Amino acid sequence: MATILAVHAHPDDIEHLAAGALALLAADGHTIRIATLTAGECGSDATDLLETARIRKAEAASAAAMIGAAYACADLPDLGVFNDDRARRAVTELIRQACADIVITASPADYHPDHEATSELVRDACFAASVPNYRTGPAAPLAAIPHLYFMDPIGGRDREGRRVVADFGVDIEGGFPLKQRMLAAHVSQAQWVARQHGIADHLGSMEAWSRRRGADFGVAVAEGFRQYRHEPYPKTPWLQDLLGGALVMAAS
Repeated sequence: MATILAVHAHPDDIEHLAAGALALLAADGHTIRIATLTAGECGSDATDLLETARIRKAEAASAAAMIGAAYACADLPDLGVFNDDRARRAVTELIRQACADIVITASPADYHPDHEATSELVRDACFAASVPNYRTGPAAPLAAIPHLYFMDPIGGRDREGRRVVADFGVDIEGGFPLKQRMLAAHVSQAQWVARQHGIADHLGSMEAWSRRRGADFGVAVAEGFRQYRHEPYPKTPWLQDLLGGALVMAAS
């Protein structure tokens, strides 16, 4: 069994992009941990920063609990995620606390600056997590660099609208009802996403994207992922192997 840590910038990002795969992996007995670098405290025009952070972290914890996952937040500022020493140590500590074998994080190219900074931070923190003299907090350094994977960007495209191609997909039909329930737990975001993004139905938008991604892989609903294999990160397909029959490749 493996310990899998999913890390993104804000509460509800993981539910949009990876919760189906995580639900399947949890059902197979793997340990799932979910973390966000911010509490998403800017994601409201109805409550102040502190109250929004409280609400959104509670929603994230409720969603994570649906698949038996623990939730943690690094409490970096929303719209203020940068790859600096303080943030890198905080993210490294998150990875060490999780004892992560596999880390799944944000796409390096995405529409939101926090998403892109999260990807860079997590990439670098995976490297640092096994360096004994890189001191962070009480958690012990890992024995090795975790396997690292990137989720899709929102809408599958970078800031210039270019498609981001996944290495592989996950047929999430078996985990899709849980994915829907996990996203629905983020009650506070329905009004905010309509206001800020012009999306009247964020649950429907997630489903539409999951079905478009599914069409890429010849299944009903899917999520896409890429593996980071640069030196000295692990190159073996551990996550792909764990997914078993849910692993799908692009339809020809």
